[in-house]
Amino acid sequence: MATNRWVATGNYFTSYKDEQRIFLTHFDRLIFCCMLVLVFAWPLFISVSDRTLLVIDNILIAIVAILGLNLLTGFAGLISIGHAAFVGVGAYTLASFSHLLGDRHILITHAWPLMILISGGVGAGFGALVGLPAFRLKHLYLAIATLSFQMIFEWVINFMKFFNQGQTIFVGRVFWFTGKIARKQHYQFWYYVILVVVVIAGFAVRNLLRTRYGRCLVAVRDNDRAADAMGMSPGLTKVYAFALAGFFAGVAGALHAYLYRGVGFESFTLHHSITYLAMAIVGGLGTLVGSFFGPIAIYMLDLLVENLAEYVGHLLPAVMNLSTALRPLTFGLVIVLFLMFEPRGIANWWRIARTYFKLWPFRY
Repeated sequence: MATNRWVATGNYFTSYKDEQRIFLTHFDRLIFCCMLVLVFAWPLFISVSDRTLLVIDNILIAIVAILGLNLLTGFAGLISIGHAAFVGVGAYTLASFSHLLGDRHILITHAWPLMILISGGVGAGFGALVGLPAFRLKHLYLAIATLSFQMIFEWVINFMKFFNQGQTIFVGRVFWFTGKIARKQHYQFWYYVILVVVVIAGFAVRNLLRTRYGRCLVAVRDNDRAADAMGMSPGLTKVYAFALAGFFAGVAGALHAYLYRGVGFESFTLHHSITYLAMAIVGGLGTLVGSFFGPIAIYMLDLLVENLAEYVGHLLPAVMNLSTALRPLTFGLVIVLFLMFEPRGIANWWRIARTYFKLWPFRY
């Protein structure tokens, strides 16, 4: 790397250790610290409605889930069409404790960080179980296996009385050092909690990719036979990729349950699995920043289409019912356009912008 790490132009690495740095320059670290201060401080100075804060919380939860899906699909190259089921496993793990112990039990209300980790652990266990067919299956056949898990999950939740047959299972309000979190502080409190989880999860994924285990994921994705010849175990690598994805999804499910103070079947259907996959594609498969851009883009698009559909509904007669078709139409159109014209997602735009500033003023 160049001697001056504040305004380094281009890449001049002299060791593998330099190349594996999280922040290539001090300027990158400074920008990241400023961004962290901004995202943590803005709720203290800007007043927003609970609805807006709920949307932001949902985006952050989706980011946690997409970090796991990107490890599985983007870095390991394994298609999953049942990611919402893994999120549901985490949510219903917490709901099961709430159902057995009571929604106001001390484990639910006071030991909520432990419950979130337990939910992630259960999600990792189910992820590893679903990943076992990866020893023999790949590509479309493995995708069908994940779809089967989604169908099984939906059937179990809908027909078992223990899970209230898909109806809402309530979760109590949590306690903090200042006492019980009041209703008016609920969304802001969980904004900070989920934001901390996002930061920790982002650093965890970034550091994982710097290790031999992260490089194994990429090697198996590129050529599993070559990876096997180099001493890696493609089967075990795929299984722990599913386990990692299940862990992040389980944590996201527990956060979802605490945010909504309950768990219902309608939040973990096949439609949500397709939405998660779309977020990963639009954001950029195989990129860390794509896990952040994808959920933001899809949620913003959803809000825009919702407002547009409401506006069109007032102009057109109810018989045409065009406003109802706008959401699935735009959703499918965006995915097709990205696959056709920008298969590397929004992360590629970010890469181009970073390259421009990295080479400035010596553009070529």
